[in-house]
Amino acid sequence: MSVTASARLLLCVVALSSWLGLAEVEKGEPCETCRQLTENFSKGLERTANKNFGGGNTAWEEEKLAKYERSETRLLEIVESLCQSSDFKCNRLLEQIEEHVETWWFKKQQEAPDLFHWLCIDTVRVCCPPGTFGPECAACPGDPSMVCGGLGTCDGEGTRSGSGRCLCNNGYSGPLCQDCAIGYFRGSSSNQTQHSVCTACYHACSRCIGPKEDQCLACKKGWQIHNHKCIDVDECGTELGRCPANTFCLNTEGSYECRGCDKACVGCMGSGPSRCKKCSKGYKMVGAKCLDVDECSQSERSPCPGLNEACVNEEGSFRCVCADGFMRKDQICVENHPPSSLEKGLFDDITDDEVLVLQQMFFGVIICALATLAAKGDMVFTAIFIVHFWEKSCTCEDLLVKPNLSCLFTTGEDGCVASSLRTSVHPQLYRLFS
Repeated sequence: MSVTASARLLLCVVALSSWLGLAEVEKGEPCETCRQLTENFSKGLERTANKNFGGGNTAWEEEKLAKYERSETRLLEIVESLCQSSDFKCNRLLEQIEEHVETWWFKKQQEAPDLFHWLCIDTVRVCCPPGTFGPECAACPGDPSMVCGGLGTCDGEGTRSGSGRCLCNNGYSGPLCQDCAIGYFRGSSSNQTQHSVCTACYHACSRCIGPKEDQCLACKKGWQIHNHKCIDVDECGTELGRCPANTFCLNTEGSYECRGCDKACVGCMGSGPSRCKKCSKGYKMVGAKCLDVDECSQSERSPCPGLNEACVNEEGSFRCVCADGFMRKDQICVENHPPSSLEKGLFDDITDDEVLVLQQMFFGVIICALATLAAKGDMVFTAIFIVHFWEKSCTCEDLLVKPNLSCLFTTGEDGCVASSLRTSVHPQLYRLFS
């Protein structure tokens, strides 16, 4: 693969990452992105200058350096570092200007050494020269050498967007930023500039002839002029201070605030329970102050009539709780007895495994009893348990072959006879212990 093809492949891969989730570029940003891209290109030129050469100035090195200086290899190395992988806007623009970058590198470098001007202004037309703005790069207000009188900036200057309106510095106003803004006066000229400087008035003045308190010509809102001084207007003493219910008016310099009344008040004239117009429920007026009412000690009759209840006073209210030694259950207070530890039965905590062992032990006892009866020849009692066979009878020899087989033994004319215990036990007895 040729170096040119590799460079184009790299540009395509970088561009592909920019397409994933990339939104439309906002107005004004393409110029800044292009500017940053060309600045990074200049840094790449500096970084790759004399790369991989010892600087011995030999004829061989000079020949190789001359070839490398305008080579596709060097272009590829510079392009690799133009944009970060996460910078979608830079990668998007790089994909769009791929061919222009190659054209400038191989054909236009000599006649247009300024990559930014050739690429961003003249070729892809996303930027404008200084002092101009908009799609056609129209001139900004003021002298080209001093846009907006040198006291502001031109909206959109240097880009293909913006209104071209002067955005004046703090303290200045007007189409060309030649006037003083509200709250500033025109002072003497500074040593660095030919125009007079706008200086801040006293903070209450909107117009003035100097920075002092008594040099006001007009006042800002919330103030009134008196003998060239701006005096604060007390809105709370006039109809200007309008506050909602249960709040009071607090005058501040040039304005006022509405603050909430104390919780003891229903309407107030200031802060605290001593400025109430009326008292809230749970409070009473004592002198000029709304104080909490202790409902729990107001009368002989407790406000908590429930059996075993006690009254607890709170600020502006009260609550009913159960007396000591009692607890609330089903809306009533009952004596709080700790749960008694009842004696457990013999088999209360028995587990399933233990039940199984007991069953096996019981059947073992039954087997022994039947075997004993059979051995004594008492067939009457043995017949109570052995009534029928559900499975094929087992023999004594089966126990030797099948040791897990449970058999019941009797004696008869044929000698030892065995049958399955599970099917030989009386049904009622089997259900009882199964």
